Amino acid sequence: MTSAPANPLASGSEPDQTDAAPVTERRALEGTGSRGSRIVGTLALISLAATALYGLVLSPPDANQGNAARLLYIHVPTATVAYLAFGVTAFGSAMYLWKRTEFWDLLAGASAEVGVVFTGICLLTGMLWGRPIWGVYWVWDARLTTTLLLFVLFLGYLALRRVLVGSPSRAKWSAVAGIVAAVDIPIVHYSTSWWNTLHQGTTISPQKTQMGGLMLFTLGLGFLSFLLVYWWLMIHRFRLQYLETRLDEVGLDTAIAERRAEAGRAGTSGPTAAGPELAEVR
Repeated sequence: MTSAPANPLASGSEPDQTDAAPVTERRALEGTGSRGSRIVGTLALISLAATALYGLVLSPPDANQGNAARLLYIHVPTATVAYLAFGVTAFGSAMYLWKRTEFWDLLAGASAEVGVVFTGICLLTGMLWGRPIWGVYWVWDARLTTTLLLFVLFLGYLALRRVLVGSPSRAKWSAVAGIVAAVDIPIVHYSTSWWNTLHQGTTISPQKTQMGGLMLFTLGLGFLSFLLVYWWLMIHRFRLQYLETRLDEVGLDTAIAERRAEAGRAGTSGPTAAGPELAEVR
């Protein structure tokens, strides 16, 4: 049995079973926002606007790549946040296999969905950057291929969660799949070191940094912006999954109650209807 997480949308104890349906439906209608999520969303919007200003206007073009380098202010942060998102999925999956609590399953699933979005943006911006720099949108380079594989693996993870909806073993098999898919993360990260690739190596590391001044500042601003976006999306996606789970449970409980009521009516109506018939025979 898995235990339900603490309700992320309201304080206090869980409602009784008699009023669970109206309370859950009301929370769903009110949405998944809160004061905290609105603060995070506002900060994300401000930082994204600042990133766009510095990335498109204030930051100078690169000496070698020209204006195409401006795409890196999106490409590099989204790739890093995708690593983070899938890392959270792997961690949540491992914690679910250990604790068997619904919170970790929902956390892993929500982070995987957000991670797929960021990986898609990373692949798209990488293709747009590659066209003026490499002359083509796509090459089967080690970094690009392993990143695409990561994207497909977590799409498969999400598909597995959809296929097994309602199954008691969904969380267990999803957790296993999430951990297996995350094995590709270090392969993607170290692919430029392990193989001779067309993709450029690490731009920023503790040993050396190939950027400076406004360009480095803008890239750092991009990291902050997309981290805030990830946080904001995670808040809403986790709460939405929680509400969906509660509504499914309420719907199942209602269906069971209706079937029991029908069975009870059928059981009582049989002898009552037979009474007059037996009396007439007598």
